[in-house]
Amino acid sequence: MAAPISVIIPTLNAQADISACLAALVEGLDAGLITELIISDGGSTDDTMVLAEAWGGEIVTGPPSRGGQLSRGCAAARGTWFLILHADTVLAPGWSGAVAAHLSQNTAGYFKLRFDQGGRFVAGWANLRARLFGLPYGDQGLLIPRELYHSVGGYPVQPLMEDVALARALSGRLVPLDVVAVTSAAKYRQQGWVRRGARNLWTLLRYFMGTSPEVLAKAYRR
Repeated sequence: MAAPISVIIPTLNAQADISACLAALVEGLDAGLITELIISDGGSTDDTMVLAEAWGGEIVTGPPSRGGQLSRGCAAARGTWFLILHADTVLAPGWSGAVAAHLSQNTAGYFKLRFDQGGRFVAGWANLRARLFGLPYGDQGLLIPRELYHSVGGYPVQPLMEDVALARALSGRLVPLDVVAVTSAAKYRQQGWVRRGARNLWTLLRYFMGTSPEVLAKAYRR
């Protein structure tokens, strides 16, 4: 039986993080789960592409926009399942067993968020939000059958909230997996946990109220 999973990772100047992300995936290779690695880059000017090629990744390039990058990456994928991760996310040891067990289902799955330094309250809220409202963010990863991904329209080509848009399309078909995804807390430490958390919540509320992702992206990146 062929390995079922295409791993898709969007990148933009991710050289500081991507090696740890990819090293954690070796477990899935050893378990016969991963058929290919696709790096969807938005124009990196550092050594991201050098590292991706050294790890055997297939490179897809295009304009920087996480929704667009993920859409292009998934379009290039050939696996029957997609495992979508951010470049600064590291799956905890033992992840391959839980993922393999999920492959018999026709639902999408996401992982339990933890930060590499601090942030228990923020991670706890993110995990609670995902469970109660079915809204995991991209840093919680996504494991999704290819057919289900295409049946709900896939990732929208938008610069922000592409993960929320897809999660809403997957309503009722998105479940938590018993795997921890450790993501970088660098942006929270730089901007402050409360400030960054409040900004994320306000951005989500504005999105639900109909503000365009383009307008939100400009405000978010100030």
